[in-house]
Amino acid sequence: MSNMYGNKQRAFQDAFQTRKMADRLEEIIVQTEIGEVEQAFIESQPMFFLSTIDHEGQPTVSYKGGAPGFVKVVDDTTIAFPSYDGNGMFYSMGNIQETRRVGLLFIDFETPHRIRFHGEASVSKDDPLMSEYAEAELIARVSLSKMWVNCPRYVHRYELKELSNYVPGQEKKTPLAGWKRIDLVQDVLPPKDEGRPEKEGGVITIEEWMGNVQKGEG
Repeated sequence: MSNMYGNKQRAFQDAFQTRKMADRLEEIIVQTEIGEVEQAFIESQPMFFLSTIDHEGQPTVSYKGGAPGFVKVVDDTTIAFPSYDGNGMFYSMGNIQETRRVGLLFIDFETPHRIRFHGEASVSKDDPLMSEYAEAELIARVSLSKMWVNCPRYVHRYELKELSNYVPGQEKKTPLAGWKRIDLVQDVLPPKDEGRPEKEGGVITIEEWMGNVQKGEG
């Protein structure tokens, strides 16, 4: 067996008499290479959840969305995905630079189906894949340590109605994020966004933006 389970996992397994089952599952479902079936699934997904760890050891989870294919399987142990324009915090990307360890959950709510992907990541603005992603600011690459298919029985079924119109590459110009129109952030917008709020709907209050968010409008 590998070092997949620590003392605390083993204690629960022993308490619930599942140690043998846990070991058997590790034997039959945990992979260290990406197969063709897994590649097809990963590259078909329009979103995933990314877990990173910050400089204080605090884990966090973020949602990453894009057009299907925005996550690329580079080889049988490596995947890559773009970092698009965000809120300027660079929280996930900074965490990757700081601690490297990541967990990704690819989940299809329509089928349902899911894959857990663990590894070590790096981030670069000079990655060769930059040219393949419209409006990408950085490229993250993840080297696989282990991955496995999870049982889908508790995954609720949802249907994808449409991709977000903020996903780069769908229109001639990606719309400005709604929160960048808030009056309280106008003096701290990065140079690339200066002057855009006035041209794309006008400056609004934070109360107006929160009202839009509650209606599902970004």
